[in-house]
Amino acid sequence: MSAQEGFRLDQIVARLGGSLEGDGSVVVSQVGTLSSAEAGQIAFLTNPKYRQQLRSTRATAVIVPPQYSADTSLPRIVHQNAYAYYARVTALLNPGSSRRSGIHPSAVVDSIVPGSASIGANVVIGMEVSIGENVTIFPGCVIGDGVSIGDDSLLYPNCVIYHHCVIGRRAVIHAGAVVGSDGFGFAKDGERWIKIPQIGRVVVGDDVEIGANTSIDRGALDDTVIGDDVKLDNQIQIAHNVVIGDHSAMAGCVGVAGSTKIGRRCTVGGAGMIVGHLEIGDDVHISAGTMVTKSLSKPGQYTSIFPLEVHEDWLHNAAQIKRLAKLAERVSELEKKLKIMEIEH
Repeated sequence: MSAQEGFRLDQIVARLGGSLEGDGSVVVSQVGTLSSAEAGQIAFLTNPKYRQQLRSTRATAVIVPPQYSADTSLPRIVHQNAYAYYARVTALLNPGSSRRSGIHPSAVVDSIVPGSASIGANVVIGMEVSIGENVTIFPGCVIGDGVSIGDDSLLYPNCVIYHHCVIGRRAVIHAGAVVGSDGFGFAKDGERWIKIPQIGRVVVGDDVEIGANTSIDRGALDDTVIGDDVKLDNQIQIAHNVVIGDHSAMAGCVGVAGSTKIGRRCTVGGAGMIVGHLEIGDDVHISAGTMVTKSLSKPGQYTSIFPLEVHEDWLHNAAQIKRLAKLAERVSELEKKLKIMEIEH
């Protein structure tokens, strides 16, 4: 069967693993949510609060973790990580659009490109560029001199990769992303700012995804480094000389200031901000909207944003916070007096 026709459940399990319970001959051709799925679709349960929807869903089959397998009589695929399994099934049922190898006549190419590559309209590729096998570059992209792009990478329209940057294998770079622009480096000289040439590169590992309109600055001296399997959402700013460890992920509008080192398997929620020259250890998770102003060496979740409240309550609590320093001083003085009184008695 093709993806258009769908797949039998037993075929899916044969390809992707998991345990099959119920009729493996049923065919599914698309994925849906428990609430919206129709006949011929497969739904999934990952959040326990949607557990009741297993009874009412119109899906033909479901993907569930083991603890919820008995909650439905529908044909089902059971897997410990139902969300990751759903992702793989979605990819199976929705393969990427077919690509046409070759170079569009309007492209300007000053380097050797393998026959398996697909170079779109109005692409510009500079000199001494290394393009891997099966690379796809959509229209309007600009690839600077000396850039290296690994096998099976995909660049969506209007990406810009500055000179001498390195993109690993199987990268996905979305529209409008800029890799290798100058870092924000200036030296003060009286009233003037003197630009510091940014002579490092950006080095991107394998299996990295970079969101639309995200900017990654080249290093001032050393390289800016994005590790393997890092996932960056849209409109993120990564400053010069930042290092992001393997398997880390950041949501939209995150900003990371220069020379910050971020460990492996870290996450940063949307609009999180990290000031420069910090060290963030492995397995650190930063909540959305959090401002990080000090290094974090201990794994765990960190949150600095003040909880949402009715505005009047927020004003009241903010006023109390302003008084905390004075209250702490008063408590300290009272403790000293109590200690003296205890000694005297």
